[in-house]
Amino acid sequence: MNTVEQYTIIAFSENAIGLLNRITIIFTRRNVNIESLTVSESSLHGIHKFTIVVNTTAAQVEKVVKQIEKQVEVLKAFFFTKNEIIFQEIALYKVPTEELLRSNMIETIVRENNARIMEVTQDYTVIEKTGHEYETSKLFAELNKFGVKQFTRSGRIAVTRSNVELLTAFLNERESSRLS
Repeated sequence: MNTVEQYTIIAFSENAIGLLNRITIIFTRRNVNIESLTVSESSLHGIHKFTIVVNTTAAQVEKVVKQIEKQVEVLKAFFFTKNEIIFQEIALYKVPTEELLRSNMIETIVRENNARIMEVTQDYTVIEKTGHEYETSKLFAELNKFGVKQFTRSGRIAVTRSNVELLTAFLNERESSRLS
C-alpha cells in the first residue's frame, strides 16, 4: 500500500557529534522531508531521544528506520502512527501589549484557547500555547488579527501509548538473550 501517512519516528542514541547530520542525510537520500525534529535527553541517563515527524508511506518509513538503526550510536529506532502515540507542541506568540490593554479580546482568546500569558512588558506580551499543530495554528490566526510580532513553534514531543518504555524493553530483551 503506497498511501502517504504521517509517522513519528523515535530513535534512541548516545550523544555523538555529527549524528544529527548523518540522520538527516538518510532522509535526504530517500527524498523524505522532515516536518519536525526534536532532540532531547530521554528517561535513561546518557541516552538521547530523537522525535522526527514525516509524511511518507509505510514502506518508506520502514526503510528509513532501518537506515537510522545502522548508525553506530543509535541503540534502537521505532516508528508510530498518530494513534499509537500521545504528542504535543509548544508555541510562543509575541503580541503588542497596547493591543492587550486596548480591549479584553486578546485575554478572551487566550482563555478560550487554554493558553497562558507568560510575560508582559510595556512593548510586548508573550503568550504560550501547548497543543497539536492545528491548535497552535488556530491561535496564531486569531492573535494575528492584533499583529503578532513574533511566532515560534517547537517540534513534536511524544510518548507511546504503550505501558512499557520501548528502549528499556529492548535493552532488557537484548541483555537476556546475551546472558542465555
